[in-house]
Amino acid sequence: MSKPLVAILSGAGISTDSGIPDYRGPNGLWRRDPEAEKLVTYEYYMGDPEIRRRSWRMRLKNRTLRAEPNAAHRAVTELERSGVPVRVITQNVDGLHQLAGMPARKVLELHGSARSVVCTKCHARGPMEDALARVEAGEDDPPCLECGGILKSATVMFGERLDPVVLGEAVSITKACEVFIAVGSSLQVQPAAGLAGVAADHGARLIIVNAEPTPYDDQAHDVVREPIGTALPELLHRLRAECD
Repeated sequence: MSKPLVAILSGAGISTDSGIPDYRGPNGLWRRDPEAEKLVTYEYYMGDPEIRRRSWRMRLKNRTLRAEPNAAHRAVTELERSGVPVRVITQNVDGLHQLAGMPARKVLELHGSARSVVCTKCHARGPMEDALARVEAGEDDPPCLECGGILKSATVMFGERLDPVVLGEAVSITKACEVFIAVGSSLQVQPAAGLAGVAADHGARLIIVNAEPTPYDDQAHDVVREPIGTALPELLHRLRAECD
């Protein structure tokens, strides 16, 4: 008997144990400092050099590039290595699923990656670490080395659309999966949140692991409120046993 395809939608809550704060939870960044949202809003970023300078200073302080995968990320990788077909659809930009050993081709980054930068003019890409080194060396708003255009993090800022190809792949995986686990996501940000509904509509077993209630709880087969760092490994261990 073939093993079921498991799709895992991960949000900020899966990475809080790695020291990366969430954005919309009770202690989330946007609740603590609404002004910070401007630093990742495309219109403000492109139109105001001071916003860009503040954004680069924020990136220097950002813990994302220094973070390490936690038990939840490792549990996802262990499930995949056990032979269960797993696809990760992540709202996160931290790259921790890949650092935990998930093959990059099996991870869809809906909101891009904070580990790279992209030029808004010529679309050249490069490592975030190289751009941050330039900031530390005195460039407060480092331009693209290829064309002189404005550099930004290779993430989807507020005011930008998701990559339609990546989103299309996410929808296809969601429609095909037999188990859909939404973990650490408020399921409030569309269109990513809507994947939970798509999964339920196509007959998948919907499991939600999140500290706070979500709009899709009433469609879920199981809702888990326990801490993700222990709850997700236990859940995936049971799922693996079911598949053996």
